[in-house]
Amino acid sequence: MAPRNKVGQLPAEVRDWLDKALLNANFGDYVALEEALRAKGFAISKSSIHRYGQKIERRLAAIKASTEAARLLTEGAADDQDARSEAVIALVQTEMFESIVNLQEATEEDIDPAERIGLLSSAAKNIATLARASVNQKKFRQEVQARAQAAAENVEKIAKKGGLSAESVSQLRREILGIAQ
Repeated sequence: MAPRNKVGQLPAEVRDWLDKALLNANFGDYVALEEALRAKGFAISKSSIHRYGQKIERRLAAIKASTEAARLLTEGAADDQDARSEAVIALVQTEMFESIVNLQEATEEDIDPAERIGLLSSAAKNIATLARASVNQKKFRQEVQARAQAAAENVEKIAKKGGLSAESVSQLRREILGIAQ
């Protein structure tokens, strides 16, 4: 198994301190962080700290983006066409893609090749599950849209037979199909 990177070998409380220090320094000033770690008795280069900081920064950015997307979905998406599920699937697919890219970028120092293969295998299975969920969700949405279209056509026929004006029939159709006026 490949050796862990130096930051990964730090005790948990020191790594927690480093995480907070990286945040406070806005993921910069690696020379000062190197000196602070040295004062605590740990010899880790600013390059190692920078690589670790980049990983943490990418994770935080992904969490913020996912959180913001979920908030916007909750606020703005009526779920009559299962838009939230579709968005969640898209978010998970994006995260899976980013994880695979991170695995490809990882060195043998970061992760053992055998472990990498296991993770990629697991990712492939999860991607297949997500793809099936996405296909099923889209099929469901198409079925709902087809039913709404059929209902709108039936209502239109009934309304015309009943003597409603063309404008009233059109308005009924837009309401059933959820078309903004």
